[in-house]
Amino acid sequence: MTDTHAYEVIVIGGGAAGLSAALVLGRARRRTLVVDAGEPRNAPSAHMQGYLSRDGMSPAEFLAIGREEIARYGVELVRDRVVDVSQGFGVTLASGRTLRARRLVIATGLRDELPAVPGVAERFGKDVLHCPYCHGWEVRDQAFGVLATTPLSVHQALMVSQWSKEVTLFLHTVAEADLSDDDLRRLAAAGVKVVPGEVGRLRIENDRLTGVQLADGTTHARDVLFTAPRAVPQNDLPAQLGAELNETPFGAYPVVDATGQTTVPGVWAVGNAMGFGEQVINAAAGGYRAGATINGDLLMADLDATP
Repeated sequence: MTDTHAYEVIVIGGGAAGLSAALVLGRARRRTLVVDAGEPRNAPSAHMQGYLSRDGMSPAEFLAIGREEIARYGVELVRDRVVDVSQGFGVTLASGRTLRARRLVIATGLRDELPAVPGVAERFGKDVLHCPYCHGWEVRDQAFGVLATTPLSVHQALMVSQWSKEVTLFLHTVAEADLSDDDLRRLAAAGVKVVPGEVGRLRIENDRLTGVQLADGTTHARDVLFTAPRAVPQNDLPAQLGAELNETPFGAYPVVDATGQTTVPGVWAVGNAMGFGEQVINAAAGGYRAGATINGDLLMADLDATP
């Protein structure tokens, strides 16, 4: 570990999961580097919810505080992107630097691919939303729309009916025949109106959503639109290292144990890098577990190597 570019742990990704792992490792006096490309998944949101003691905080403020905290313990952070990893944990950055680590934490998250409907991307994180647990309380009792992307969008429409009794499911590219009898029964029981036909665009007036316009020109007044982006896992790095991936309805993610360790010894995946459903609070908890586990792993490796 005499190489100035060698670290005990390199954390790839500076979101909640990566910073949490780095905080634990820094406090454990491990030489740790965080490589942060600066592209958090929740950047479009003005606030995050459901994180005890941080409810309503902006994601940008949360990350800024996290970066300040890890710096107190000597953790380094570099704004860069990892473009290659190799066996033995050589890490190449986009800037050309080559680093080495004894252990890796992959916290690269995932990317949301939004439906190609004019207005959706522009309003995402404002009045086009994806998670009722993240935003439902703030928009409660308004007129909701749900833009279907797959038949699974029925579940989303049923869930958001907990926050509003005026919910319309726009089938968009989903055929009515793709809905099961149970789907139709539950939608009726929840009072969700079902509108077939492709959505053409969103209507925006005075910087707010006012309606959903179908391709035939028919417009339905709505205040809020929920939709499920296509999750695109950022799994290139674990795949390069030979980690086993698990195919899910939301993409392929590394197979991990309860601490986040992948099938490659010495490599952990945390946050949305290991699963679709990790909220900020879950990601931070997963990073903590990984950091503590890695510290113990390094300790035992060093003790076992002592003559």
